Amino acid sequence: METLTNYINVVNGVLWHDYVLYIVLATGVLFTIWSGFGQYRALTHGVQVIRGKYDNKADPGAINHFQALSTALSATVGLGNIGGVALAIALGGPGAVFWMWMVGIFGMALKMTEVTLAMLYRNTDDPENPHGGPMWVAQKGFEKWSPALKPLGAIIGGVFCITLIISAITGGNMFQAWNVAEITNSYFPVVPKYVVGVILAIVVGMVIIGGIKRIGAVAGRLVPLMCVLYLLAAVYVLVVHIGDIPAMLKLIVVSAFTPAEAGGAFLGGTAGYAFLWGMKRALFSSESGQGSAPIAHSAAKTNEPVREGVVSGLEPFIDTIVVCTLTTLVILLSGAWNRQAEATFDSMPALVNAQALTVQDGTKQRTIHGVLISESDAEIAFLNGETRPGEPAYKVWPRSSVVSLGPDPTRWLPQTDGVPEKTAEAKRVSGAWRAGNTVFMIVHGDLDEQTGRDLHRLRGSLADVNGTLRIAWTPHSSPNEPRLDSPGLYNDFVGAALTGHAFDRVMPGLGMWLVTIACWLFAVSTMISWAYYGEQGIVYLVGSKGVMLYKLCYCALIIISTLGFIRTDAQLDSWTALGTGVMLFANIPIMLLFGSQAMKAYHTYNAKLKRGEFVGHPYPKPLDVVEGKDVK
Repeated sequence: METLTNYINVVNGVLWHDYVLYIVLATGVLFTIWSGFGQYRALTHGVQVIRGKYDNKADPGAINHFQALSTALSATVGLGNIGGVALAIALGGPGAVFWMWMVGIFGMALKMTEVTLAMLYRNTDDPENPHGGPMWVAQKGFEKWSPALKPLGAIIGGVFCITLIISAITGGNMFQAWNVAEITNSYFPVVPKYVVGVILAIVVGMVIIGGIKRIGAVAGRLVPLMCVLYLLAAVYVLVVHIGDIPAMLKLIVVSAFTPAEAGGAFLGGTAGYAFLWGMKRALFSSESGQGSAPIAHSAAKTNEPVREGVVSGLEPFIDTIVVCTLTTLVILLSGAWNRQAEATFDSMPALVNAQALTVQDGTKQRTIHGVLISESDAEIAFLNGETRPGEPAYKVWPRSSVVSLGPDPTRWLPQTDGVPEKTAEAKRVSGAWRAGNTVFMIVHGDLDEQTGRDLHRLRGSLADVNGTLRIAWTPHSSPNEPRLDSPGLYNDFVGAALTGHAFDRVMPGLGMWLVTIACWLFAVSTMISWAYYGEQGIVYLVGSKGVMLYKLCYCALIIISTLGFIRTDAQLDSWTALGTGVMLFANIPIMLLFGSQAMKAYHTYNAKLKRGEFVGHPYPKPLDVVEGKDVK
C-alpha cells in the first residue's frame, strides 16, 4: 500500500498543481460573470423550482426536481462535510476554510453551467430512464459542430467515463466506507471494521439494484433527515460558544493569507498550503466542476434544461457554505484542531533507531521495523508498527523464521515502555486508553516544503503486550536524527473522528452517537449516488450488460476498503484526490468548449422568466414533493 500510495502521490502532484487550482477557480469566476452572477437566480428561482411550482408529470424524466437535487446532494453532502473539513483544518489550518468558501461561491456557477449543458444534450429516447452527463455533451456536442468530429467526441466522452469510474470507487465509495469503519470502531471497539464494511455493502447493494427511481426515493427521504439531524447538533455547539464565533471567523480569513502558527496538535502551515487544502477538500465535497452531479440532474422531469441547471446551483451553497461552515465552526470553537496533549510522559522519551527484523514470511522475505521485546533461542517477541491488515502489532516469531535483526539508522521511534495516563479532561471526553487507539507525538525533523515547518507527526497504535498497553510506533524515516517537540502524547483523530471528538468536547457522548449515526447516513447516501454515477459511465462505455458486474465490484470494494489497507489520513487523501483530480482534468475542458451554449440558453431562459412567460401552479404539499407525486 505504501508503494502504491507513493505512485498515486506522483500522479496527484500533476493533477493538483497550483496552476490547475487557478484554472478551476478562474473557470468559476468566468461563468459567474458570464451568467451575470447567476448564484442569485439559484437562491431565488431555484428554491421555487424545488418546491414543486413548475413540476409537470408530462415532462420527460424519471424523478422530480427535488429528488434530483436530493440525489446529487446525497453524493456531495456526506463525509466530505464531516471528515473532509476536519482533514482540511488538521492539515491546512483554519485558512483552508476561506478557500472552501470561495469554491462554494464560484462553484455554484460551475455547477449551473455543467448541469445546463448536460440537460441540453441528455438522451431521452427512454423518457422514464434518461441518460446525461459530460460524456454525452462531448459526443453530441462535437457531432453538432461537424459529423466528422463524432469519433473525437466519443473518445473524449469515454475518457471522462473512465475518470468517473475511478472517482466513484475512490472518493464516492472507499473514502466513505473507510471513514465509517474508523469512526464506528473508534467509539465501539467491539465492532470490527470489516463488519462495518459488510453491513454497508449489503445496504448499498439493496438500494442500487433498484435503479435511479429507488435511489431518488431513498435520497429524497434520507438527505433532509440527515441534514436536519446534523445541523441541529452543530447549532447547539455554536450557541454554547456564541461569543467566540466572531474571533473564529476572523481567524479563518486571516489564516487564509498569512502563515498559521503551530500549536497543540496542529503542526502549522503556510497560506499556500491552506489554499491547497481548502481547494482540494471543497472540490471533493461540492464536486463543482467534476461533472458528476449532471448525471443525477439529467434524470429530472423537465422540458426546460436551464431550469434544472438553476436548481443545481443550490448544491455548493448547501454543501459548502452551510454544512461545511457549521462543521468548521464546531471544530474551531471546541478547540479540537489545536488541542493540548491527552497525556504526558514523566520525562522526554529518547529517540532511538528502530530495529529492522527480516523474517521468512511464507515464500518471501519481509522486513518490519519496531521494538524488540524479548528473545530466546526459540523465538523473538517483536512490537511492530508496520502491521499488515489483520496482523497483530505484538507478535512472537519463531527463531527459525528470522533472517536478520539489527538497528536501522534511517528510522526513528520514541523509546517508551508503557502509556502515560490520560488527563482527567481527556478521560471525560473520550475515556481511558484502550488497545487499538492510535496516537502520535510531534517531532522536529527535515523541513516539510508544503507546511513550511519542520514538524511531523510520529504515529503509533496501542497494543496489548502480555496484559500491558504498549505503543507500537510507526518509525519516522529520516537520514538525520529528529528531535521530539515535547513529551506530550496525542490521541490521533483522523477525518470524521476529529469532528466527533469536537462534539464530544462540548458534550461528552454527543460525538459518539451523532457523528456515528450521521456518518452512516451520509456514507450510505453518498455511496448509492456515486454507484449510479459510475453505472452511467459503464452504460456509456460497454452498455447495460456490464452494469451488474460493476455493481458487484462496487459493493466488494466497500468491504476491501475496511480491511486495513488504508491506515492514515494522508493515504486516504491520496485516493480521494486521485478520483477528484482526474475528473476535473476531463470535465473542465468540456465546460470551456461548450460553455457558450449553456450561457446562451441561460440568458434566453432568464429573459423569459423576467417577462413572466413561465406560469407555475400553487406549491404542492411538501410530502408530495418529497415522494415525487408530480402536479400537472
